Amino acid sequence: MSDTPDLSHLPAAAAWLGTALTRPKLVAAGCVMVLASLGWLTLAWLVAGMDEVASGASGVLPLPLQVLCGPLFGSYTAGAAVVPMWGAMLLAMMLPTAGPMLLTYAEIAETAARKGERIVSPLVLASGYSAVWAGFVIVASAAQIMLTRVAFLDSTMASTSALLSGAIFIGAGLYQFTPLKHACLTQCQRPFPFFFAYWQTTRAGVFRLGLTQGLYCLGCCWAMMLLMFAVGVMNVVWMAALAIVMAVEKLGAGRLLSHVVGAILFFTGVAFLIAALVAHWPAVVA
Repeated sequence: MSDTPDLSHLPAAAAWLGTALTRPKLVAAGCVMVLASLGWLTLAWLVAGMDEVASGASGVLPLPLQVLCGPLFGSYTAGAAVVPMWGAMLLAMMLPTAGPMLLTYAEIAETAARKGERIVSPLVLASGYSAVWAGFVIVASAAQIMLTRVAFLDSTMASTSALLSGAIFIGAGLYQFTPLKHACLTQCQRPFPFFFAYWQTTRAGVFRLGLTQGLYCLGCCWAMMLLMFAVGVMNVVWMAALAIVMAVEKLGAGRLLSHVVGAILFFTGVAFLIAALVAHWPAVVA
């Protein structure tokens, strides 16, 4: 017996929408595309809001290049604005990397629905996943406010300390080689065995599955996200580059990519430290 509702009495558009909303894979794909697009659009809107700041600066790159090559958010360092800013970043950068996990759940759910079994919407799974990253948003926002107050971040939210930037790069690079990184990455790359082993048919149960997958994702990617403090919190180029690297890692690129990225990050950090030492060498000698 099918659980699909009879929508023949509805107008064609409404019937199509009703049918689509009963298809877990369509819901999951739509969730990823809409929310990720919302994140990028929000970031674009914030950049556009800095036209005045950019136009008032003399002897700098044109606005389009500034948007691509550096952070422009001098007026967005207040606590009330930092949290939604990080929230938009996480929607833009992390939700697309969760696409394979959400689609895997949706595929299993569609199979179960065809058998007449009870299923829960992928939106509940996405909510649990997002709750974990919401916690990261709060921690990162607090860290940004603190670093700004102690002058480790300037008014454009870029690092003022080569030592801090170097330490973040080195830490992120070394983390790429740790067992915890690879254990979490393996879970992110292979969501099917996880869902098969721990399948739930209640909203609370599916929400917990989302929390667990969110924790795996956090364990895999938190160090890379902290790189934004080193390169400029709103550096759009680095945002896009890190989002691509994290997505490719989760698509099953293997340890080789993680180790190559780790080595690049580590030696970049070393270069930062050397540059800081060279810059301060005359003062040390004196």
